[in-house]
Formats: sequence, C-alpha cells, structure tokens
Amino acid sequence: MLDWLQQDPWGFLRFMIYRAPAVLLALTLHELAHGYTAYRAGDPTAKMMGRLSFNPLRHLDLFGTIGMFLFGIGWAKPVPVNPNNFKNRRRDELKVSLAGVTTNFLLFLLATVLSVFVSRFLYMDEAVTGSGLDFLLNFQSKGFSMQLFPENDAYIQVILKTPWLIHIQRFLFHLAMVNIGMGLFNLLPIPPLDGFHVVNNIFFKGKLELSGKIFQFTHLVLMAVLFLTDFIGSFVSRAIYAVQGAVLPVILKVFGLS
Repeated sequence: MLDWLQQDPWGFLRFMIYRAPAVLLALTLHELAHGYTAYRAGDPTAKMMGRLSFNPLRHLDLFGTIGMFLFGIGWAKPVPVNPNNFKNRRRDELKVSLAGVTTNFLLFLLATVLSVFVSRFLYMDEAVTGSGLDFLLNFQSKGFSMQLFPENDAYIQVILKTPWLIHIQRFLFHLAMVNIGMGLFNLLPIPPLDGFHVVNNIFFKGKLELSGKIFQFTHLVLMAVLFLTDFIGSFVSRAIYAVQGAVLPVILKVFGLS
C-alpha cells in the first residue's frame, strides 16, 4: 500500500474513497457495540465518557486505523468498561467481548447479501450465467479484484448493465472485506484483542487477570508483528478467504443464483 501511495497517489486516493467509509463504519460500530452492550449490562462508563457515539473520531486509534487502511486488519480505541457494574460479571464480560466481532460479522453478511442483490441490476445477463457470479464476487477471483480498483473501470464496462451501480458495489466489497477482516483479527486469543477475553471467560472462567502494563506490552508486540511481518496478515487473509468462500455460495443459492 505504501509503495502504491508513492507511485500512484491519485489511484491510491480513488481506492480510498471507497475504503475509507467502510473502515470508519466498521471501527465505529465495533466499539459502539461494546459500549452499548456494557450499558445494557449495567455499566454506564462508556455512556458517561461520551463513547456511545456514531462519531468515528471518538473511537479511532491511530495505529489500529492505519492497520485497517493498509492491511485490512486493525482495531479501534477500546471502550472503557467497568466489570464491577455488571449484573453477572462473567456472562456480561463475555457478551461485551463478543459484541464487537458479532457486529462486524453481521455487517459482513449484510454487505455480501446487498452485493449479491446489486448484482442482479449491475451485470449483463451473460456475465452471470454458470459460475459467473462466483467469479465476480469471490474475494480470490480475478473478476473481483478487477472491479475493486477504479483504474480498471474502462475494462469492466463491457459486463456492466447499469454502470453507475459499480460505485455502490465497490463500497459493498470494501465493507464486506473490512468487516470480516476486523472480526476475524479481533477473535485472535491475544491480549488485548477481544478473542483473549472470550477465551479467558469461556475456558478460564475469567481468572486470567493481566495488569495494564502487560496489556500495553502485548499491544506493542502485536503492532510490531502486524507492521513488520506478514505472519498475522497472511493467517487472517486465509481465514477471510475460507469464510467468504463458504458464505458466498450459500447466499447465491438463497437468491437462486448458484
């Protein structure tokens, strides 16, 4: 991404016009879901600190947001939660931990369903016969990657029945990718990610209590691994392809398009 920005800043900007709103929506709703679930469980901390907000600026973490833009995986600024206010501490901690990733997975499903629906009006009939829609909508296909980048617009016009819908479709592609990536990444059982809290509550009954310093240290290690290696990125990418590859055929079948 950084090389692309240096070599073709205009192309990079056009790409980010579609990606930026998807990233902001994913990050904001992820943290809002945490805060709202905690509020419903009896903890008003997030509400009192103004974090039950649709304003992305209240939720963005600098490095986590950069990670979302450049790698498609990242995090937001954690919503403040006081578990002492919960009605049932272990159960409510688990619900709060799962709220963010559940929201991301629901947004992924919504974006996928909408992109399949838009496909009915966007593509020429001959482009979607047989396995055509899988070629156009599957994250791993060349047809999908061709549509993702605005510089390919001249090449894909021949398959478009309603060309202006490609802008909506492209946003939906980004919304699906960003949310499934964020959801799967945050499920990794590594502090301070949500997956650690889920594993702690399910398998250790909440007994793994890490100090703030340990969380800060693991956070720094996580950022170093994410930005300096492709270990996490490649693992999450394989998981993204597996999940989308399993979900897409089901949705196509529901719409009678498989």
